Amino acid sequence: MELAYRTATLRLAEPFTISRSTSVEEEVLWVELRHDGVSGFGEAQPQEHYGESVAGAAAFLEEARGMLGDDPFALEAVGARVGELHANGAAKAALDAALHDLCGKLVGQPAWRLLGLEPAGPPTSWTIWLGDPDDMARRAEHAGGHFQRLKLKLGGRDGLDVERVRAVRGVTGRPLQVDVNEYWTLDEALEYVPELAHLGVQYVEQPLPAGDPGGEELRRNSPLPIYLDEDCHTLKDVRDCAERSHGVNIKLAKSGGIREAVRMAHAARALGLGVMLGCMIESGLGIAAACQVASLCDHVDLDGNLLLADDPWPGVTLRDGVQVASGEPGLGVDEAVSRTG
Repeated sequence: MELAYRTATLRLAEPFTISRSTSVEEEVLWVELRHDGVSGFGEAQPQEHYGESVAGAAAFLEEARGMLGDDPFALEAVGARVGELHANGAAKAALDAALHDLCGKLVGQPAWRLLGLEPAGPPTSWTIWLGDPDDMARRAEHAGGHFQRLKLKLGGRDGLDVERVRAVRGVTGRPLQVDVNEYWTLDEALEYVPELAHLGVQYVEQPLPAGDPGGEELRRNSPLPIYLDEDCHTLKDVRDCAERSHGVNIKLAKSGGIREAVRMAHAARALGLGVMLGCMIESGLGIAAACQVASLCDHVDLDGNLLLADDPWPGVTLRDGVQVASGEPGLGVDEAVSRTG
């Protein structure tokens, strides 16, 4: 198989703020694998928070180039060889997505069908990024009616997080979920979570810093399900998360791709955990890969492409609040703009 890649910039429609940063654009890598005149594509969205970068992902791909072999259907073997290389979950996810895209195109079937899954999962949440309470309420009130669930970014470190949720609840009856991105202490979490339960919040995502020893206590005392994101990267993390949470948030850019995400979802189920599927700020190429496994999940947060000023990889369809994978072969995204090299 021949490997090519190039960098691209994804520009957001509006600045996107969470507890630790504000983004106006994101750098990604678009990966292409060629075999028998057919190309498969994937997207890498490396996260600085996890020690990854576009430059590091490119270096990883160069190292992996000689490990791909000539059989695109040898997914486990290719994954095992590439998995021996250190870290770079986003680059691994791009290769994995490109392989699934390529295999689907070679046999004329969507990737979700090859996996024995469905093209759609639960409705995606729409993210209300971090701001003051009135601003978040205003944006929630004007969120498109096709979104059935809202996910509120918290972690303002100003004592107003409950007020943020209360303000949003005052303007909408839609189900609410919250994501703190590691920015509460244990004492704050124990104080805030019962109040959020009274406001009808469905779950709290990553309230404590990754690895925080207070996780077990919070799990025991929380009236709401606790889902872990920054704590949960690959299959090996799921068992530890079961001791400190009620569910895990799987993201392809952390896990290394579709195949690892499937393994994680089944392991989480075996341990009695809920399963959430999340994303980074990604184009439709990255979201299309995640959509292939959405039917395995209880909660879905796949709005990354919907936050962009312009999505260069159309193909995923938002239907009644659900991100639906294409029925076209592979990942089903538009290849018209995919000129890697």
